[in-house]
Amino acid sequence: MINKPIPLLCLLLCMATAATAQTNLKGKVVDENNKPVEFATVMILNAADSAMVKGAISDAEGAYIFPQIKEGRYLLSATMMGYAKAWAGPVTVAAGSAPGLPQLQLRENVEQLDAVTVVGQKPMIEQQADRTVVNVEGSILASGGNALEVLERAPGVIVDKDDNINLNGKNGVIVMIDGRRTRMSGTEVANLLRNMPSDAVQRVDIITNPSAKYDADGNSGIIDIRTKKGKSDGFNGTINAGTGYGRYEKANGGLNLNYRKGNYNWFGNYNYNYGRRFSETFLDRRLQYNNEQIIFDQNNTRPFTSHNQSFKAGVDYALNDKNTFGISATGFVNSWNLSLNNNTYQYRAADNLLKEELLTRGTVENSMSNYSFNANYLRTFGKPGHELTADLEYTLFNGEKTDNITNSSFYANPEDNEREVITSLTPSDIDIVVGKLDYTLPLEKGKVELGAKTSFVTTDNDVQFYNVLGEDRVVDAARTNHYLYKERINAAYANWSRQFGKLSVQTGLRAEHTWYEGNSITRQEVRTRDYLEFFPSAFLQYSISENHQAGLSYSRRIDRPSYQMLNPFVYLLDKYTYFQGNPDLQPQFTNQLQANYTFKKLYSLNVGYSHTAEVYTQVPELNKEDERYSYSTMKNLADLYNMSVNISAPFDFTKWWSAQNSFSLFHNRYKGPLLGEQLDINMLSYNLNIMNRFKLPHDFSAELTGFYNSPQVYGAMRSREMWAINAGVQYTFMNKAATLKLNVNDIFRTMRWQGTQNFAGVDMTILNQWESRQARLTFTYNFGNKDVKPIRRRKSAGEEEQRRLDGGNQN
Repeated sequence: MINKPIPLLCLLLCMATAATAQTNLKGKVVDENNKPVEFATVMILNAADSAMVKGAISDAEGAYIFPQIKEGRYLLSATMMGYAKAWAGPVTVAAGSAPGLPQLQLRENVEQLDAVTVVGQKPMIEQQADRTVVNVEGSILASGGNALEVLERAPGVIVDKDDNINLNGKNGVIVMIDGRRTRMSGTEVANLLRNMPSDAVQRVDIITNPSAKYDADGNSGIIDIRTKKGKSDGFNGTINAGTGYGRYEKANGGLNLNYRKGNYNWFGNYNYNYGRRFSETFLDRRLQYNNEQIIFDQNNTRPFTSHNQSFKAGVDYALNDKNTFGISATGFVNSWNLSLNNNTYQYRAADNLLKEELLTRGTVENSMSNYSFNANYLRTFGKPGHELTADLEYTLFNGEKTDNITNSSFYANPEDNEREVITSLTPSDIDIVVGKLDYTLPLEKGKVELGAKTSFVTTDNDVQFYNVLGEDRVVDAARTNHYLYKERINAAYANWSRQFGKLSVQTGLRAEHTWYEGNSITRQEVRTRDYLEFFPSAFLQYSISENHQAGLSYSRRIDRPSYQMLNPFVYLLDKYTYFQGNPDLQPQFTNQLQANYTFKKLYSLNVGYSHTAEVYTQVPELNKEDERYSYSTMKNLADLYNMSVNISAPFDFTKWWSAQNSFSLFHNRYKGPLLGEQLDINMLSYNLNIMNRFKLPHDFSAELTGFYNSPQVYGAMRSREMWAINAGVQYTFMNKAATLKLNVNDIFRTMRWQGTQNFAGVDMTILNQWESRQARLTFTYNFGNKDVKPIRRRKSAGEEEQRRLDGGNQN
């Protein structure tokens, strides 16, 4: 049983050593007029090496607290957007004393202290007021891997067997890259992240309850993956290279450059990733056919090779102190080829008689490119935070997929043996134009945010199936389909926030008008929909005392189907198993309520409840004409009820050992008509993540992480538990400019996804496994000037676009 090692594992990872003398330190942050500054980031650093000891956020009175600080000499720093960083110290903490901390005063255009050089490392996970931040840059375990593996370690995040990303037990997560929505299906997002080197990722922001400023799309929140960008004046950059091995070899490399001179800031990066990997799926099905029970035993192996390139380039130009222009281009070019090896054995259950042996062999060639071009403008006014931003973005997506499949059927009578050869071409072209305008007006104790956005999306998918007969190719009219999709979304929002003493209030309203048309030219079927929806949101945050803060939030959201889900195309696994889109799929709507509590600004508790109407999920079905044929499609159910509890607790056990622990408990209940029956299924599940960091002598450090996902429910399917342990070690040298990292993922090779379903005549078990255990070695070198930040860091017009892009790949 997998469950038994888990309690012992948790005990070993969480066990603390004997405590030493510790003191609570309190201080205050003010501005030039000695008024309190709220939400300033305050850090306490070791005076000897400037390594960060702890961080805090100032409250409405400008006050902050550092609990349980050990004896020693420390420096203090405070930062806040629109102000220069403030420094103070050194401060000496002795046993039995609680020295008063010097007041930190934030000023505009004040030079930093030259004598202070910060060499500390950010915590792996930071709990902020409105989001959880996973700091990837500098993490040992993130080196040489990919962005999808980074997400799998984030609190509350699960990637299921179909590559759908779930957050706190709910799907419909919006995935962004540098503020741009990926607009892809779950499979395409997973492929993109799987091929993105983790060395290119700076941090991951997890926003569970977004405000009205964000698109209303996504019923379980937003995951924003922020990639690296040069930060310094003059010329500087980073180069990295790595190699890895699991069952097959892997390699990656990248270059990140930044050049700033005068009013110009040029930046760019390039990353390349090569890998050979594999995926295996085992599927067992039982069904009634011709008055007898039939057993299908299927196993599928898919080794594949991928080549992936990504880039980002751009320039910001500061015309003067108040006007900044910028242009940028981002893109990726991916290709992967896989071999399809599928064996299906069909038995009669009564006497275990082999009725048919089906061997499916083939090749699948995939290519995918995405280019995005952005122009942006920032206008600032006299007061800090008073600004107007405008963005215009154009995205061009192209996908090509070619399948060559041979199905060979063998029966007891050799004369009945059959062989069919199928070729399919799946091109996909998607154009996206997005324009966005945002205005922020600071008030005396709050601010007003106004904005508008419009997006135009067109897709062209022309899937062609051919039956190969000798030298001839005959069109398969039943599967061939030319599908056009057009979508227009116009949105406007207003957001207001205000501070009333210890109470912070924010409320907003977003309106979105959606029109779309799906046109199957081949089948002469046109579906259109036109609707206007309103999405309110409200947030309350109350500072009870220095150590206690509590909050409450509400939002309404929508989750629109991806283009892949809507396209009525057929994607084959073998003769009897395939995926098919559903053009009748409707959007789902979610009302979400969350309460949060923070203790000492370090430990957090979040409790949430949500109800999703018309929830859609992937459903296995039997072909009505011949029940031996099974396919998966997306279906709307009536309701999903979700209750969740999330706990985050960092610990500093010793000077050399710190840990970040997170625990998520959630209950999902799916209810509604499905496949002609009434579905009512529920389950209580939980996730546990533990991340340990160890500071070792002689510039060495190490990390040990572990996670455990309990059994869960997805629609009519139940999954089994899954867990893994990862470890890594890092060595820093050449005056901390160079780093060598070695890590091993899934040491015990325990990551397997297994699910079962027995509902409405569908009795099946699925087991999926992949190359989860891998060892990687990565070298990173930083060069150039590292003193001054860039002109600005801004988002793009497409920050909430692109999630539903669809390359048409299901393999």
